Amino acid sequence: MIRRQIDAIVFDKDGTLFDFGATWNVWASNLLLRLAKGDRSHAAALGARIAYDLDRQTFSPDSCAIAGTPDDIVEALLPAVPHLTRTELVGLINDEAESAPMREAVPLAPLMDRFLAQGLRLGVVTNDAERPALAHLETAGVLGRFDFFAGSDSGFGAKPAPGQLHAFCAATGVAPDRAVMVGDSTHDLIAGRAAGMWTVAVLTGIAKAEVLAPHADVVLPDIGHLPDWLGFDDLASVPKSDGNSRVPAG
Repeated sequence: MIRRQIDAIVFDKDGTLFDFGATWNVWASNLLLRLAKGDRSHAAALGARIAYDLDRQTFSPDSCAIAGTPDDIVEALLPAVPHLTRTELVGLINDEAESAPMREAVPLAPLMDRFLAQGLRLGVVTNDAERPALAHLETAGVLGRFDFFAGSDSGFGAKPAPGQLHAFCAATGVAPDRAVMVGDSTHDLIAGRAAGMWTVAVLTGIAKAEVLAPHADVVLPDIGHLPDWLGFDDLASVPKSDGNSRVPAG
């Protein structure tokens, strides 16, 4: 039984369902070296355009790759790769994203099953492109557990605008004030507030708690703590992240 009056949970993907650094640091290094044809100094210069330090393999918190869309990354990189068309660059970005290693923030299948057992409707809205994002959920074995999915190119816009969340409510019939938006960036939380939803911040991305807190009803270490916050009394237990998989904030 759930003590809070919540009927649905909408999740961001990267930094929320999946640990951000474990996935996207590898993606960035591979993409940049591929674009630079193995020239590490050129790859480092390309990395600077998306606020990624190739040597340290870390993103700056203000990188367009953290909460932005593939189009934002294309705009940053395209002037420095004149041998590629926009379409070709988008294809390379999505190809590398689709094959990026995904590490779950917590074991996803048992947690999603626990939510479903409580009758909750579930969704994923991401600023990633639809093709690689669906592949990530499929690889994790959880795609079929979600009632709704939207990527930045699915036709509902991208966060921080609330279009994806409005589409979720329309598709599921859940009122916004009975839904929770869960994410690791201010884009996620601003979208949730704009849609009229509860907002929950998690710390499995790059943003610090003090950055997220003004936009969130609560800040949690990871999504494994959601049942406690929701007030589940089903006596089930879901493993929390051990802290080793999180990206140090800042």
